[in-house]
Amino acid sequence: MNTIINFMKRNYKILIAVLLLSVTLFAFKMNSTKSSDPEKDKLLLELLTFVIQKGHYNPAAIDDKFSKGVYKDYIKALDPSKRFFLQSDIDEFSKYETLIDDEILNKDLTFFELTYNRLIERMGEGKKFYKEILATPFDYTVDESFNTDYEKAPYVKNMQELRERWRKQIKLSTLSSLTDRLEMQEKKEKGIVDKDTVTKAKVGDKINDGLHNLDQSKSDKSSVNDKPKTFAELEKITRESSLKSLDEYFGFMSDLSRDEWFSVYLNSITERFDPHTSYLAPEEKERFDVSISGKFEGIGARLQKKNDFTEITELISGGPAWRGKQLESGDVIMKVAQGAAEPVDIVGMRLDDVVKKIKGPKGSEVRLTVKKVDGSIKTISIIRDIVEIEETYAKSSVVEKNGLKYGVIYLPKFYIDFENKDGRDAGKDIAIEVEALKKAGVNGIALDVRDDGGGSLSTVVDIAGLFIEQGPIVQIKSAGRKKEVLFDRDKKIEWDGPLVIMVNSFSASASEILAAAIQDYKRGIIIGSKQTYGKGTVQNVIDLNQFVRSSNTGDLGALKTTTQKFYRINGGSTQLEGVSSDIVMPDRYAYLKMGERDGDNAMPWDKIDPAAYTVWDHTANFDKAIANSKKRIAQSSQFKLIEENAKWIDARSKDNGYSLKFEEFKKNQKAIETAGKKYKSIADYDYHLKFTSLPVEAEAMKKDASLKEKRERWHESLSKDIYVEEALNVLDDLQENVVAKKNIQVSAKKEKLVKS
Repeated sequence: MNTIINFMKRNYKILIAVLLLSVTLFAFKMNSTKSSDPEKDKLLLELLTFVIQKGHYNPAAIDDKFSKGVYKDYIKALDPSKRFFLQSDIDEFSKYETLIDDEILNKDLTFFELTYNRLIERMGEGKKFYKEILATPFDYTVDESFNTDYEKAPYVKNMQELRERWRKQIKLSTLSSLTDRLEMQEKKEKGIVDKDTVTKAKVGDKINDGLHNLDQSKSDKSSVNDKPKTFAELEKITRESSLKSLDEYFGFMSDLSRDEWFSVYLNSITERFDPHTSYLAPEEKERFDVSISGKFEGIGARLQKKNDFTEITELISGGPAWRGKQLESGDVIMKVAQGAAEPVDIVGMRLDDVVKKIKGPKGSEVRLTVKKVDGSIKTISIIRDIVEIEETYAKSSVVEKNGLKYGVIYLPKFYIDFENKDGRDAGKDIAIEVEALKKAGVNGIALDVRDDGGGSLSTVVDIAGLFIEQGPIVQIKSAGRKKEVLFDRDKKIEWDGPLVIMVNSFSASASEILAAAIQDYKRGIIIGSKQTYGKGTVQNVIDLNQFVRSSNTGDLGALKTTTQKFYRINGGSTQLEGVSSDIVMPDRYAYLKMGERDGDNAMPWDKIDPAAYTVWDHTANFDKAIANSKKRIAQSSQFKLIEENAKWIDARSKDNGYSLKFEEFKKNQKAIETAGKKYKSIADYDYHLKFTSLPVEAEAMKKDASLKEKRERWHESLSKDIYVEEALNVLDDLQENVVAKKNIQVSAKKEKLVKS
């Protein structure tokens, strides 16, 4: 992702046009800063569509086809499970299906106002439904069923049918939870400890859509500690748990402001241009900045809302709250004060508003009145500071195999601090990790970018440049402009040894650029899913506040819009097609549709002329290593099981019908559990290699118990990851003279023994 500064430099004509538009926007009279200010909404609507049309790589025409797409996405976003709107509502809304484009151009909010007000009305009715439904026991002997394929389900015709849908949805959720409670109790009576949690295809996993996330993991403690409960007692406990969960859900929904619902509408518009163009409301823009930089200014605590209360769930290692050692997980925040000011009661306050009060500039004081875990009330003073989210950053580990040492680097994101050139970024951090691994004497490196959704484009160039002498890394094309080629111009090669890049179907954008460059140079071997995500576009984040002089508008947020496409140095795009792995490993989710190509408005694949580059010729065993790996995978019973499991998961995802009769439901779930047991060994797999931290981190772990726990957990997961195991096998095969190296090591040991 490029910075807004780069966008300005490359697209100054567009910005001039936008600034001319902003002259007309100054005329808006912002008499109110309330969240329901329609004039501000109209301003946002006009500004967003204009900037997108002028700055987007390939803007869609705002016409009837566009309108239909917005309508479909917006209605689905408001009511994905069809539990609020009636068919009569949809009939009324559908009159606007081809009029939204006209409303956008005329800054007309009629459709939004209609849907928003109706949703609030229907949500109020839904709240009454679930309280009534959960007031009496369910009859689980009735032979009835429910289908969770909401996409195909029709809208209900009247309130009676709507209540019936609510009843069946809630009954299915409580039935799932009740079955789990009974199973847990039965196993306790038999003295069985149930560890089989990975492969159970429980119905709750499939219907957990925000409303029915019943508290199954925190089943009534008395069912574990006291005498066994009767069916009726457990049924009642389950309904009470369901009621609590739904109360929390509706509490969250009622906390959403009109502005937040309007953001849903705006994003239904922006995302019709392409899946990655979106409106970032002020709070969302702040979260985006934190995600891309990995840091923020505050106290370093993660919070969650529990009914009217705000609870601390985790302290971030190294942050001021963690250093102060006064706050702890489970503490409930009652009041917040800025420095010496009067404390403000935050009970019942929206979580976002609580976060705003607690966060603040480095060096400022915040005082929290908290109810401690032991019930005592305490006021704690904390000086805010820069908080770095350690999970965002690159980390590495070392492992010994067959007498050789290998390094594994995990990169969760291509992070960068745009506002501080001296701040942390992925390019600099990976260089540090590679240098440390070299000092540790590794014979090969596996760089893991699985699940890495991308980030800064500049860091990709820096990282790829660590492994080649110099040359092009990626090609970029803007609409109506000549292509631009980004080069690594540093002749230094930080690592010239065996290299493997690990990817999966969620490796996207910057991850795909890196994998593509390494693959085109034949510098390393790409190993993982059949293909990566398929996002071949570049987005820029544009602050919308720069276009309006009036301070009465409040914060307008930002626009993230697609301004460029990137291409491999061989000329091909990664858009839709992604990067195909040199070595394809079976993936449990290989058959599920989750990539860029599975959307209905993604930008197309194309290609341009290749850049001039020289293929790496220092890897003698390249083709042999690929052939050996493919042979191992084909013969592996574990990989065969994973492939079989992937097909089973795909089949299960298409089975959406459930019986609401207890005995039938239990029988079906038992059958699913039995079928799933054969895949239990996937989670239990362990190839028994010991992963360790590098010396600097090992020292830090001695002082930081939280870091130590996280790293030990990571090291354990590496030792059970068959994909990492195969990456190490490939690194073995890439060794030019493994036998010779082992002989040298043996000879050196013998010589040392003789001398001693």
